[in-house]
Formats: sequence, structure tokens, C-alpha cells
Amino acid sequence: MKEDDPYSLAGETAMITGGGTGIGLGIAKCMLQAGAEKVILVGRREEVLAKAAADLDDRACYAVQDIAQIAEITDFRDRVVDEHGVPTCIVHNAGVNVRKPSVEMSDAEFMSVFDVHVRGSLALTRAFVPAMLERRSGSIILIGSMAALMGLPNVCAYSIAKSAMHGMVYSLTSEYAPHGVRVNAILPGWIESKMALDAFEADPERRNKVFGRTPMDRLGKAEEVGHAAVFLASPAASFVTGALLTVDGGASIGF
Repeated sequence: MKEDDPYSLAGETAMITGGGTGIGLGIAKCMLQAGAEKVILVGRREEVLAKAAADLDDRACYAVQDIAQIAEITDFRDRVVDEHGVPTCIVHNAGVNVRKPSVEMSDAEFMSVFDVHVRGSLALTRAFVPAMLERRSGSIILIGSMAALMGLPNVCAYSIAKSAMHGMVYSLTSEYAPHGVRVNAILPGWIESKMALDAFEADPERRNKVFGRTPMDRLGKAEEVGHAAVFLASPAASFVTGALLTVDGGASIGF
């Protein structure tokens, strides 16, 4: 443990999927502020990743990959390791959603969500975790959701996928904890973004419902999720594994 600052990420290399925007970018900023040696942003759109990395600092880099393309993950791992080194922390943040009633959802639409959140996250973990297990240290952080804790309409695939991610935390913890690798999840509440603000402007009733459900009476910020990720990745959380940490202003227990 870094006794002088147990919250420091000095010497750490973090890889963040969905790292070019929103919560992923907020996590990247916080990890760099905490002294991470390198942050690797992963996503499908190179122009978005390149701009995000350039707006951070020279410790930020990127790797283009659609993690739903399971057959490509091994080659992607080799490319990341060759170009950027071995990650000591992986943040599974990439996500997609299909918003429609369950009876109108096709199997293909359901699997498009499951492939990113569950199959992609697990494939990425299986590819990178052997190096962590050999080193007997490492941190894996999954970005879960309140949608796995409460009933939300018209997001069936997303809710099921996030529930599976939470189960992944427990299962992988039981496998990896004896080898020094920690697995945790962060469950964000409603986080401020252009998409959320536009949605509220178009649907004031939804805005009122969200704020009425959130005891802190505001939206969260991406950096507030980022600070939680720093904690979970840091030596300060060296005895924390198998945890689902809500960062939601109390929304999951609010009324």
C-alpha cells in the first residue's frame, strides 16, 4: 500500500471501455488526477477517442475496438499490450440500450444489449485477467445500474444485462479474490449529460419523477462516479471486493 497516500493510482494503467464520453471520460479524468501512469480509452469511434485523449494529457491514449465483437478480443488484447502495456485496472463502462416495451423487442435487439454489457465484458476480462492473476494484483470495475435494483419500464434488455453484470461481480470475486484480484461494481444514478438534459426538456414529467425519486434532489456528475472508481481501484480499497457501490444520490432507496 502507498502509505503516504492510499488513494493514489501512481504506477497504475487503467483501461476504460466507453471511455471517450460521459461517465467513462469522467472516470478517466479522475484517475489521471489521482496519478495514474496511463489511461487507455476504448471505444468504437476513433474521432471521439482521439479528441478525448487529446483533451486530457499525455498520459491518456486510446484503442479502437467494439467489445461486442467477441472473436476480435484476443487480437485486441495483444494490440493493447504491445502498444500500451498491461492494464492493472479494467473499467467495464461501455453500454448500449434499446428503449421499447418488452413485447416489441426482437431477439436480435435483446442480444445487441447483452453482447456489450455481458458477453463483451466477460470476454475482455477473460483476455486480460490472466496477467493480473499471475501478478496477484489488479482491479476490475463494472459499471452497473439502478435498473437492476428497481423496475423501470421499457428497458428490459438493459435491466437484465445489468443484473447479469452484478452476478458477474459475485462469481468472479469468488474466483479471483484468492489470487489478489478484486472485482467490484459502481451503480450510478441519474447522471448529468446532454442526453439526459435534452430528455428532461422534452419530457418535464420524467424530470419531475427522477428528481422526486432522488433524495439529494439533483443529478449526479460523471466525476462523482469517477471518484468512486478511483477509490475502488486504489490501495484504499485493498480489502473491498464483491461490492456493489451505489452512486445515486439515494435514488435506489428514495421515495
